[in-house]
This record gives sequence, structure tokens and C-alpha cells, in this order.
Amino acid sequence: MLARVIKRQRSPAWPVQPNRDLPAKSTCDQLVAAYLRTIETVYRILHVPSFQRTYESIWENDAEPNMAFVVTLKLVLAIGATVYDENMSLRAEAIHWIYEAHVWLSMPTFKSQLGIQYIQNSILLLLARELVNVGADLVWISAGAVYRAAIYIGLHKDPSELPTMPLLEAEMRRRVWNTLLELSMQTSLLSGGPVLFSQEGFNTAPPRNFDDEQLLDAHAVPKDEGVFTQTSIAIALRKTLPIRLAILKFLNEIAPSGTYEETLRIDTELKTAHKAMRRTLHGYTAHANCSPSQFALQVTDFIMQRYLFCLHTPFYAPALKDPMFAYSRKAAVESSLRAWSLAYPKLTDAIYAMGEPDLARMCRCTMGFFRMHAFQASSLLASEWRMRLEDEEDDTDVMSSLLSVVAEDASTWYLGCVQAGETGIKGYLLLRLLEAWNDAIKRRVETSHVPTLLVEALRQATEICIPILERAAGAQEQWSNSSGVDGLRDMGGFDYQPFTETAADWDMIMLETFNLDGLESFDAFAS
Repeated sequence: MLARVIKRQRSPAWPVQPNRDLPAKSTCDQLVAAYLRTIETVYRILHVPSFQRTYESIWENDAEPNMAFVVTLKLVLAIGATVYDENMSLRAEAIHWIYEAHVWLSMPTFKSQLGIQYIQNSILLLLARELVNVGADLVWISAGAVYRAAIYIGLHKDPSELPTMPLLEAEMRRRVWNTLLELSMQTSLLSGGPVLFSQEGFNTAPPRNFDDEQLLDAHAVPKDEGVFTQTSIAIALRKTLPIRLAILKFLNEIAPSGTYEETLRIDTELKTAHKAMRRTLHGYTAHANCSPSQFALQVTDFIMQRYLFCLHTPFYAPALKDPMFAYSRKAAVESSLRAWSLAYPKLTDAIYAMGEPDLARMCRCTMGFFRMHAFQASSLLASEWRMRLEDEEDDTDVMSSLLSVVAEDASTWYLGCVQAGETGIKGYLLLRLLEAWNDAIKRRVETSHVPTLLVEALRQATEICIPILERAAGAQEQWSNSSGVDGLRDMGGFDYQPFTETAADWDMIMLETFNLDGLESFDAFAS
């Protein structure tokens, strides 16, 4: 009930009329900087110099800014809010900006309004909705509409085959199309839905190796492949697109016909592509003056680990009974460990000297692709630790030590998600349950006593979460009243469903790792 109250309070009355009201410039500056150093380094959407020039002009001129740019800016602010501070204090404002943008983009669209800026704003809206959790589980549906709109204006055709256009326009078309492909795959992976495109359906070339400033020179030439630019990360990811697309089709087709041998073949190709990408990116880091950001390097690795994880996780539960799938169990565990190290680096690491890394904060404060993988990776690792304890494997080896630490840290991490605005606590309850179960096995508690311990762990977890949600409900009501937003009013036609914490397939995989045999009194826990 508390979660529903908070969500209703956060939801503005529909429809929200778009306006030109903005936070103080100092706040906007920080949010814009947060966006530019994170999402824009990987998903190229904007021409940064043009954006910054227009952004500065709205503070210097008295004239009202163009509404299309205001929508762009508010979506940038909403995305930047996800890493603005440790508990995403601007979540309510971000949701309001997203609703405004959705209303503006939902207005009747005629041919004259369809253009590159419309697609850019639509892509920003997809990202903002997923990250801030405004209908995050429906983003795959919306991505299909944006994909078709992009085809309608010809982004699927390379600019070299179209009438002559300025270099800036040509490269922005390539960049935006490339980002749309990436997001189409990302939403497909997250939703389990079919991928929206095939390589035969477009001929748009990857973005070329330009810095943004170069595009202002009509006669500029791309930099050499070994020279890092603002587009190098997107280019490196694009080279791995064919194998990642193959994985999506392998996993998400209605009647998959792939064999385990095919899985192993795809695994080899994916790892080869990943190694090549790492070599390329690490080659850039040798140049101190111009090298990828920590966020960009971590996100590319995180994305690749996500595909590896998804490829092998379907065989994780079978591997517990059939040694034929042992490699997949090992691959899933190792990939999960790598992803978890990025999502939750230890506080003692030198990396925290400059504060919480942006990717770690994004995994904790957002929803969707980043949070889901961090949660699933930690859940699998906690389950793996339980299996090893039950099998009485050596708990002093390096792997067991790592698993033990993750199993203890995972619930702390998810509690941080709740403190940052997450209203669902099922994930936290699951991780606390696993933690208690592992502890019971380690202490050799009698099987008949285990259900009681699990119930107590869930009771304690609930008592921890309820005050956090109550405070969130009170603070949110205060914000709603002060901002004039009727938080308890229905959303009308804007019917967003809450994001599901775990997909059905993931639930089944996790259930198969819970061997309940012997827990004769488990009915008490299940009731």
C-alpha cells in the first residue's frame, strides 16, 4: 500500500502542460554536466557544442526558448538527476519533466514536425522513462514506435545515398540511428521481446570517428581509428552488434531451435568480440589528454557482461544437476562477479576516493537495464554460494570468499536502492532470505528450524523498509503540495504499469536453484 501511495504522489495530474520553467541555473548546470559525462559518452544523441550553445543562450536572452529545445533540456535534466546525488533527491522533479516531454511528443505529429530533433527527443524520453522508472517495463513497445518513425524519415538509409547534406547533419543521422539500434537491442534484452530490426533492414553506416567540434567544419575528415574521439565508444560497441544481435535472436525467438553446442559457439564469438573491443578501448587510455572516461569504459564492459550472462543463465539451473552444462554455470558466475564489481565496488577501493562512481550510482538509483542486471547478478551469486555451502565445498578458496562477500553485501546494496527511491522491496526480501538461508547452512542449523529463521529474516527486513517508505511517502506528499501537483489523482489515459522486479523466466530460474526438499515445515514460510 505504501508503495502505491508513493507512486501516486509522484505521478502528476494528466495531462501535464509543457512549460518553460526550469530549476536554478546552478542546478541545471550540474544536471547537464551529469548527463554529458555519462549517457552521452556511450549513447550519442546530441551534438554537444550546438546543445551547449543553445543552453547558454536561454539564460542570456529574454526571448522565450524554442519549446522543442526545452523538451530536450528537461529530458537531459531528468537523466542527469539519476546521478546528481546519492539518493536521487530530484526524482519527483524528474518524473514531472518526463511527463511534460511525453505530452509534448504526443501532440498531433505531421510530416513537417517529423525530423531529427523529434527522434532525438523520443530517444531521450525512452532513456529517461527507463532510468527514472516511468513505465520502464513498456519502453520496448515505445522503442518500436520510435524505430518506425526513424525509418519514416530515412535514418535507415546511409546519408551517402541521399541528396547532399551538410557533414553535421549526415553524421548526426548516423549517430542517432546507431543509438536507436543500441536501445532497441537493450529494451529487447530487458523485456524478452523480439528484437526490432535485422541487419538486412538498413544500410546506414556506423558513425565516423569525429569529435563534435569537427562537424562544424564542412571539410573535416575523420580521425584515425586509433585516435580517441567523442564517438569512439559508440563505434567500438557497434562492432560487437552482429554477435549481440545473434544472441538476442537466439534467446528471444518464439520457437528457439538452438542447441547447447550453438550456445558455446556464440559464447566464443562474443568473447572474441569483447576482447577486441577491450584492446581498442584500452589502447585509447594510453593517451592521457584524450581517453575514455571511467564511466564509458565500465558501461561497455557492463553491457557485454549482460549479454554473456543472459546467454548462459538459462543453463545455470540445469548445470546444478547435469555436468554437461558446467561451463555455463562457471561462465554465469564469473560474468556476474564482474558485473557486480562494477555495480558495487567496495568502499575501501581507491576508486571511491573521488566519490561513488557514476555507474555504481546509476545501478542503485535507476531502474531498467543497469539495476536489473546488478540485481540478477547478485541474486545468482548468493544462490551459488548457497549451493557451495550445501555441497560442503572448501569455503577458504578465492571464489568461495568472493561469493561469501557478495552474499553479505547484496542486501545492503538493495537497501540503498530503497533509500534512493525504490518502492518495491521484493528484491530486498529475496536477498535477505538468501543471506539468512546461507547463514543457516553455514551454522549447520537443523533443517526443521530453517523456515522459522527465514520468516524472522523477512520480518526484520520488512521492519527496516517500512519506515523508509513511510518517510518517502511523507516527503513526497510535501513536494506534491508545494508544487501544486495532485499526486493522488489518477493518470487517466497515461496508464503506466509498475516495473516488474523480476521477469517470469528469471523467477523460474531462481526457483529451480531453491532446493526445498527436506523443509517439512516450509508451509509456515510460504503462507
